[in-house]
Amino acid sequence: MSQPYTDDDLRAEAARQHAFLTQDPDFVGIGEGMEDGPVHSTSTDTDPARTWEELLPYEADGGKAYNTAQRAIHDLISGAADVSEWAINLGADQLEPEDHAITLDGDGKPLVRLHLAFHPDMDDAARQGFAMHLARVMADAL
Repeated sequence: MSQPYTDDDLRAEAARQHAFLTQDPDFVGIGEGMEDGPVHSTSTDTDPARTWEELLPYEADGGKAYNTAQRAIHDLISGAADVSEWAINLGADQLEPEDHAITLDGDGKPLVRLHLAFHPDMDDAARQGFAMHLARVMADAL
């Protein structure tokens, strides 16, 4: 017996639920999740990154600095672009998002930002070559 839904239906529902999870993020959960999270800018070649809890100890100011960072992170999550459908389709297609994006600026602000995802079998040199060529094409088009 065939299923009464399609793969597209599954992807659409997954994207809907993914988006819902970011519409009203749990403020307390964000704070708890930050505790052991690394603050990447504090790492050096010889020392690992400090955690949020280490960087902004609650005892220092009654949690004011920690709560300020927590609120900023909450606001970033709440205001994030809904890329749920894109994220679900990447995973379903077994594509891996590239860490770097191609950004074209105009008047000191981004006009276009293109995020890329590749199949895991595509090596780094091929990924970089594609991205560089695409960036040139985009720049020429503007």
